Amino acid sequence: MIRQVLLAWRTATENLLDAAKNVDEEQRDASIAAIEKLLDEREKLKDGIAAPFTKEEEALGQELMALEKELQTKLALFTKRIRTDIMQAQSKKTHMQEYVNPYSNVGRGGTYYDTKQ
Repeated sequence: MIRQVLLAWRTATENLLDAAKNVDEEQRDASIAAIEKLLDEREKLKDGIAAPFTKEEEALGQELMALEKELQTKLALFTKRIRTDIMQAQSKKTHMQEYVNPYSNVGRGGTYYDTKQ
């Protein structure tokens, strides 16, 4: 007999995998909110998972470990995409400022002396 906590953990993990796959830029905020909600839900379930485990629960645990590994890679990819988009936005902002005022970053200190005169 498998405990309900483990089944709920598997369901939450599968839902997280689905949420991490849908990463459209238009729906990114909703995806982030859904992922945070599901992670909080899983965090609450974690306290209910404790030994001793039956043979069925150990088999389910192996399946959950594989799901967890897949989830970690999906979430890492999701965060990498977000970081890349943030860096691109900052780069565009910097390039736009340099285009508007190209001499803003020119060093004004020091003087050039021509020694050949």
